[in-house]
Amino acid sequence: MTATAQTIATPAVTERRQSGRWLTALLLAPSAVWFFVLLILPLAVVLVYSVGVRAPAGGYQAAFTLDNYLNLPARWAAFKNTLTLAPLGTLICLLAGYPLAYFLAVKSSARWRVMLLILVIVPFWTSFLIRTYAWIFILGGRGIPALLDAMGMGDVRLINTPFSVMCGIVYAYLPLMVFPIYVSLEKLDKRLLEASEDLGAGPFATFRQITLPLSAPGIITGCMLVFILLMGEYLIPQMLGGGKVFFIGNALVDLFLQSLNWPYGSAVAMALVIIMLVTVSLYLRATAATGGRRDASLI
Repeated sequence: MTATAQTIATPAVTERRQSGRWLTALLLAPSAVWFFVLLILPLAVVLVYSVGVRAPAGGYQAAFTLDNYLNLPARWAAFKNTLTLAPLGTLICLLAGYPLAYFLAVKSSARWRVMLLILVIVPFWTSFLIRTYAWIFILGGRGIPALLDAMGMGDVRLINTPFSVMCGIVYAYLPLMVFPIYVSLEKLDKRLLEASEDLGAGPFATFRQITLPLSAPGIITGCMLVFILLMGEYLIPQMLGGGKVFFIGNALVDLFLQSLNWPYGSAVAMALVIIMLVTVSLYLRATAATGGRRDASLI
C-alpha cells in the first residue's frame, strides 16, 4: 500500500517541481534579457572591435589581429596608476570609513544618529563636478599651498599630483565605504559585546573576535563598490591630476574620442575588464576562505 502511494505521488511531485522550474525561469527571463542586452552584448561588441584595426579616417575596420593586445604596454603608465591608486584609495577609504561607521552604529546615541548619517550623505546633494572643482581651489595655489607658504614652509605644490588625486578619491568615495559597514555594524547584537566584556576580553580582543568578523560582509561590499568604481574613474584624475596622473579611464577617452583608435581602445577596455574580474575573484575567494577558517575557530 505504501509503495503504491509513493508510486502515485512521485509523478505529482515531479510535475510540481517542473512547474516550479518553469515559473522561476519565467520570472528570471526579463532580468536575463536585460543582463544580456546591457552587459553581455556590449562586451561582445567590444571584444570584436578589439581584434580589428583602425580605419584610415578613424574608427573601426573589420580584421582579425592581436596587435592591439600586444601594444598594451604602450599604455603602461595608465595601468600602473590605476592598479596603484585604486587599491590604495580603497584601503584608505576602509581605514577612514570603518571607525566612522563604527561610531555611527555602536557609539552614537539614537538621538544624533540620523543627523550624523545625513551629514555623511550631504556631499551627494551637490554635483560631483562642483565638489571636484572645490578641491582644485583647496589644493591649488590660493588654497592650502598659500597657507603653508604664509607659515614659512615654502612653495608646496599639491595640485596635479598623485596626492591631489588621492584626496579627491577619498573624499568622493568615502560614503560608499561607510554605509555598507554601517549596515553590518547596526545589525550587531550588542549583547555579544557585553558578554565578551563580562568574560574578561579586552576591547581589542572583542573587536578582533566579534566585531570585525561580524562586520566582514559590509567590509567586502564597501571595498568592492569603491574598488570597481575607482578602476574606471575618469573625472578625478582628469581634473585633479591635470593630465599628469592618467587612469585607464582617461586613456580610453583619449583613444575613443581624440585618437579615434577604437580597436586599440577596445583592447584596453577588455584588459581592464579582465583585470577587474581576476582581482575581484581572487579577493572574494581569499575573504571566503578567511571567513570559513574564522567561523571554524569560533565554533
